[in-house]
Amino acid sequence: MKNDFQNFLTHLNNIGLEKFAADIAPKIENYFTNLKHADFPKWLAAIDALPAIKDLPVDLSSDTVCIGTAANIDDSLRPETIKNLMKLHPWRKGPFEIFGIKIDTEWRSDWKWQRLENHIKPLTGKNVLDVGCGNGYHCLRMLGAEAKTVVGIDPTLLFVCQFQLLNKYIQTNETSVLPLGIDDLPEGAQCFDTTFSMGVLYHRKDPAEHIERLKGTLKPGGELVLETLIIESDKEEILVPEGRYAKMRNVWNIPSPALLKKWTEDAGFINVHVIDITKTTTAEQRSTNWMTYESLPDYLNKQNQNLTIEAHPAPTRAIILAEKPS
Repeated sequence: MKNDFQNFLTHLNNIGLEKFAADIAPKIENYFTNLKHADFPKWLAAIDALPAIKDLPVDLSSDTVCIGTAANIDDSLRPETIKNLMKLHPWRKGPFEIFGIKIDTEWRSDWKWQRLENHIKPLTGKNVLDVGCGNGYHCLRMLGAEAKTVVGIDPTLLFVCQFQLLNKYIQTNETSVLPLGIDDLPEGAQCFDTTFSMGVLYHRKDPAEHIERLKGTLKPGGELVLETLIIESDKEEILVPEGRYAKMRNVWNIPSPALLKKWTEDAGFINVHVIDITKTTTAEQRSTNWMTYESLPDYLNKQNQNLTIEAHPAPTRAIILAEKPS
């Protein structure tokens, strides 16, 4: 796995991001030096046990990220392949298809991509950052949209390993999921043409500070794509859940769209506008054979699906776009 990260860092050096690469390299090294995770050897063994096949057809531009086809492996290998893919359960972001095996993930992450892809600035030839990227589904879609480089960061080891599994076959050095959080990135790096932060803001105790950090990642004129939970109100209002929200412990701030826009403008962004507000449904987030734990249907009030189990407004998400001044 270290070789995979080194190859990506080499790529960053080759495209002029050598200072950024030099800043994050010791953070990655430190992550694995101090790593103590009982499942890590099991996940690595499962990845190693998957069929070693190179030069597979890959489709990163369709809703389902497809790697290979059913014809690429013998039918006798299929049960063991499924077993090893399942060893990296739960699969939360997707969907994927590997050797014709459909990985029906908890989230229909393609629906979120559909909501934003025709509104953002073209990614062709751009350097992109995806904060809190999970297993890299959206990073791969960004690469499919012809981004030059996509830096995905997520400190959750399982998601890093899931990306490594996918990249065993995709074999790209143009994107990676790095085991880092935004606080691990150099402040004010100003490296990226587009920065995505999707599903992160409400997990931050200080949303204004998070938006400032996102701004520091962008080049002048760069675009922020910010997606988060919101409450539906025309006023500048906020929900600060006491205890849990939809059974999540670490939800600190859920703003109205107007307040979210104000936070972003206060950080110095211009051309701030909401491109989408969508209520999350149980068709978009649910348990599957590939994510068998509780999901949205278990988080909602059984008598009133417009409320969470704690009687908060049910999850609704907004996407805003904003520009860093040139």
